Amino acid sequence: MEESPVRDVDTGSETGGEDALVGNVNKLTASPPGYTGAQRKGHLVFDACFESGNLGRVDYISEFEFDLFIRPDTCNPRFRVWFNFTVENVRETQRVIFNVVNFSKTKSLYRDGMSPVVKSTSRPKWQRLPAKNVYYYRCPDHRRNYVMSFAFCFDREDDVYQFAYCYPYTYSRLQHYLAGLERRNLPYLQREQLGLSVQQRQLDLLTITNTDHQSPEREKKLVFLTSRVHPGESPASFVCQGVIDFLVSQHPVAQVLRDHVIFKIVPMLNPDGVYLGNYRCSLMGFDLNRHWQDPSPWAHPTLHAVKQLIVQMSQDPRVSLEFYIDVHAHSTLLNGFMYGNVFENEDRVQRQAVFPRLLCQNAPDFSLSNTSFNRDSVKAGTGRRFLGGLLDDTSYCYTLEVSFYSYMTAGSTAPVPYTEETYMKLGRNVARTFLDYYKLNNLINDSRPTQIQSAEVLSQKSSSNGKNNAVNRDTTEREKEKKSQGGARH
Repeated sequence: MEESPVRDVDTGSETGGEDALVGNVNKLTASPPGYTGAQRKGHLVFDACFESGNLGRVDYISEFEFDLFIRPDTCNPRFRVWFNFTVENVRETQRVIFNVVNFSKTKSLYRDGMSPVVKSTSRPKWQRLPAKNVYYYRCPDHRRNYVMSFAFCFDREDDVYQFAYCYPYTYSRLQHYLAGLERRNLPYLQREQLGLSVQQRQLDLLTITNTDHQSPEREKKLVFLTSRVHPGESPASFVCQGVIDFLVSQHPVAQVLRDHVIFKIVPMLNPDGVYLGNYRCSLMGFDLNRHWQDPSPWAHPTLHAVKQLIVQMSQDPRVSLEFYIDVHAHSTLLNGFMYGNVFENEDRVQRQAVFPRLLCQNAPDFSLSNTSFNRDSVKAGTGRRFLGGLLDDTSYCYTLEVSFYSYMTAGSTAPVPYTEETYMKLGRNVARTFLDYYKLNNLINDSRPTQIQSAEVLSQKSSSNGKNNAVNRDTTEREKEKKSQGGARH
C-alpha cells in the first residue's frame, strides 16, 4: 500500500519486548506451563519456518487461548502486520481463540468485517474465516495495542492447518507460474532476468508483444507494470497474474493489444521480502517504495535495475513509454482504485483521469470515488511520484490499489470479500481497458477464440461470460461513452 508512515502504537521500551523477535517459531509445542510429560493431542504445535511464514512468539494463556506475536520485518521493528503460520497436533472438536496481539497499525479492515484466511491438508483451497468469529479491539493487557482475536474449531486430528493475514503468493509460486508460461513457447512472450536481489533471487522481467506486427518506422507504445514492492501485499500478485494471463491468452482483445502495445511487467520487485514473510520491507529493512529517487545498486539492487531500465526506455526514440502502473494492496479501504499525480496543466490533469474512468466501466469492483491525485511530500520517493516527475507529459504514472478485504458493487448493500480469482479478474479487466484507451475496438475479430488460458490450473469460467459480452458490446456505444469523458488519446 502506498501510504504514510505507520504510527507505532507501542509506548513501552522495545528492549527485550516482542519487537526484539528476529526469527520465526519452529515446530513450537504450546503446552501448559510446567508440563514436562510426553506431548499430547491438543498440545498445539506452531510453525512458521517456511517461505513467506511469519510468527515470532506464542504465549500459552489456557488450553483454549493463545497470544500470538507477529515477527517484525527483518531489520525494521516498526512493521508488524503480515502473519502466516501452521498449527498441527490438534484434537478433534478442539475450540481455541488466537489473539494476534502486536499489530503495528491502528487502522485495519479487521474493524470492517475482514477475517484471516485458512486452509488445511485435506482442504487445500484458502477460505476466509466467518467474520462473526473475528474481533478487533484495543487491549489494555497489551500496552493498549490493537489485538485481532479469532475463534476456531479444529475438526480433523490428522490435518495441518494454516492461517494467514491474506492469501499468500510466494516467490516459489511465481517461479513455478513463470516456468509454466515459458514451457508454452509463446512467440509473443519473453522472460528475462533483469537482475538479482541481495539474497540472489531472480528479478524477472516479462515482455509481451507481437514483434511481427510492429513496423520499424512507427513509434511503439509501451506500458510498464510492477508489483510486490511491499512483500505483504499479496493481492497485488494475483492482480498482476490476471494481467499476464489475459495478455498471453488467445482472447481477441489480447491479440489486438499485443499487435499495438509492448507490455513490460516486473511481477515481484521485492523477492527477498516476499520470501522472508515481511510486510513492507526488504531483507535490509528498507521500504523500497521510498527509494526511487536514488536507489543503491547494493542495498536496493532490484529497484536500481528497474529504474535503470525505465530511464533507458524513456530516452529511447523508438518507443513511447505511456504508462507506469505499480500494483499494491490497501489495508484500510475497499475496492480497487488508483492514485495519480497532481499537475499544473489542466489538460494533462484531464488526460490522466481517462484511464481510471475507462477501468471503472470494465471492472465492477473499481471505485472512481476512492481514486485520488496527490503530491503528499511523504510519497516523494514512490515509483508513481518519482517517475511522474521524470517522464514527459505524455506519460501517466499510477499506483493501482486493491483492498485486502472486499469490494462494493453498484447497488450492493454488503461488501463482497475478494477471492484469489476475483483479484485476478481485476487484473484481466485492467489489461483489457487498454483496448478502450487506445480506441482499438474496431479491430476486434469476433471469430477468434476467446478462452483465457493460465499456466496454473485455475477456473476462469466465472468471468468468461461477462468478458465476452463486454468484448461484443456495440462499438458505437463505447465510443459515445469515451467521448462523454473527454476522449482518450490515440
